[in-house]
Amino acid sequence: MALSVGIVGLPNVGKSTLFNALSEKEAEAANYAFCTIDPNVGIVPVPDPRFDKLVELHRPKKIVPATVEFVDIAGLVRGASKGEGKGNAFLSNIRDADAVAHVVRCFEDENILHVDNRVDPLADIETIETELILKDLETVQKRLDKAERAAKGQDALEKKAVALCKRLEASLNEGKPATAIEPNDEDEALVLRDMFLLTNKPSFFVVNVKDDQLADLDNDPLVAQVMQLGQERGVPVVAISAEIEAEIMQLPEEERAEFIESMGLDEPGLHKVIRTGYETLDLITYFTAGEPEVHAWTIDRGTKAPQAAGKIHSDFERGFIRAEVMKCEDLFELGSEQAVKAAGKLGVEGKEYIVHDGDIMHFRFNV
Repeated sequence: MALSVGIVGLPNVGKSTLFNALSEKEAEAANYAFCTIDPNVGIVPVPDPRFDKLVELHRPKKIVPATVEFVDIAGLVRGASKGEGKGNAFLSNIRDADAVAHVVRCFEDENILHVDNRVDPLADIETIETELILKDLETVQKRLDKAERAAKGQDALEKKAVALCKRLEASLNEGKPATAIEPNDEDEALVLRDMFLLTNKPSFFVVNVKDDQLADLDNDPLVAQVMQLGQERGVPVVAISAEIEAEIMQLPEEERAEFIESMGLDEPGLHKVIRTGYETLDLITYFTAGEPEVHAWTIDRGTKAPQAAGKIHSDFERGFIRAEVMKCEDLFELGSEQAVKAAGKLGVEGKEYIVHDGDIMHFRFNV
């Protein structure tokens, strides 16, 4: 299953334009609130030059890149958590997302309405975060009611759920996200996970600017506000022009590189958004590569070889014997698997081997 990133933000900040560019779909993007009613879902490949190089080397019959699923919901407004603008339903659409991308408007344009008739990125962030907190508060209070009833029957897990929910309730009421509360043990961690709280998800900011701002982002006062906030929180910030990204995706493939260079960019901003979504969850990629197929596999950083093998098939993990591992950089430098072996750079690893980003792996197993 693809990593899922929910896209949130106020109306008219460029969310649907960004989504269209990401997925090359045509989600409705109009100059009024709530033009996106149903969530738009797009699955896009993670840009990875290593994958492209492996495909070039092996010329396989089949290719399977790593992917990210983006879910674009309607712009939220103040009161969304209580149902304003159908916001409550919209928020439910990103309940299952692994991470949240918060699109923030950092441009002036009198032709594009702002719901509060002003451009103030920090105030916009506060509005959205307040709605996410209030939605989580509602979820926690419902779970607390259920736990208190069940705890009367001496259910040990539900007693722990009561304690956790009370801590969460107090913290959320203070305007703090769910990430401010640490579970005390594995039982509490399970209860917390099963609530799918929006403010417990990893997040990052996507700053949307006009094309004429791209050349001097470091000195842009609106962008600087979000950059500083991201730095204070340790949250990634990606600056793009959704309008330009949409233009890029409308061009024929062969014309895109020249247009990107003419704009003074080294790559599409979308690539940064996709990679940031991927990296926000501390994920890495390993590869299986050969003439039949080149496949990029997504795993958590720190995963051991048998569990990485289990991503391919449960039998690979159950009957794991060893993994033959080479590094992408060695293969690219030496040109072939035979040359890597001859140079003594093909490793044979056991069950305790921790897979690294960019490993090319071949698993031996027996069931």
